Amino acid sequence: MILILFLVTLAIGLLAQWHVKSAYARHSRTPVQSGYTGAEAAHAILRQAGITNVEIIEHEELLGDHYDPKRKRLVLSAANYHGTSAAALGVAAHECGHALQHKQAYAPLEMRMAAVGITSIASQMVMWIPLLGMATKLIAPKVGLLILAVGWGILMAFNLITLPVEFDASRRAKLVLGKMGFIQGGSESAAVNQVLNAAAWTYVAAFISSLIYFLWYLLPLLTSGRRRD
Repeated sequence: MILILFLVTLAIGLLAQWHVKSAYARHSRTPVQSGYTGAEAAHAILRQAGITNVEIIEHEELLGDHYDPKRKRLVLSAANYHGTSAAALGVAAHECGHALQHKQAYAPLEMRMAAVGITSIASQMVMWIPLLGMATKLIAPKVGLLILAVGWGILMAFNLITLPVEFDASRRAKLVLGKMGFIQGGSESAAVNQVLNAAAWTYVAAFISSLIYFLWYLLPLLTSGRRRD
């Protein structure tokens, strides 16, 4: 049964990743009439918001774009840094959305930042506890279930907090790109929406997967039942 559960959650994650990569690939070929690159748009968005202490840097990993609140860095892949497509501007503006959240102390972002440490510990727990339990037999079944339920509960909560952070950043991106004239209505706006909406579903998929695992390990504790895997 655990193998089926693993395959189901794996399929959910892979489907979400395929969806975002497909949307990105399609709209990385959709040029914007404004001619701005992702980096130029990001600089302008941050400047208009009065954010002068965030560095915009380029890296080579595709779709590894992110905002680092600790280092105050907005990291864009080369394709999005130099690109003038709807996909490039959408991704760049989305990361600017996180910088705007940080400046405004957006509550869900603050909560996610505070939870990074314990979430890292939880991810190690859910990876190593099953292996240690099988290899050493030193962990009682109910203790192992409890530890795994707690670990997956933390991961689920982190993924839940992430949802408003990501959806809000995309909302900000769509608004500012249109307001500042980086994209036009119609096909350009639709392309940005498709890329950002597809990306958002990867976070929904992560939440669903962690919720499934959380319930899988929690329910036997609540029912005092045993499950045959």
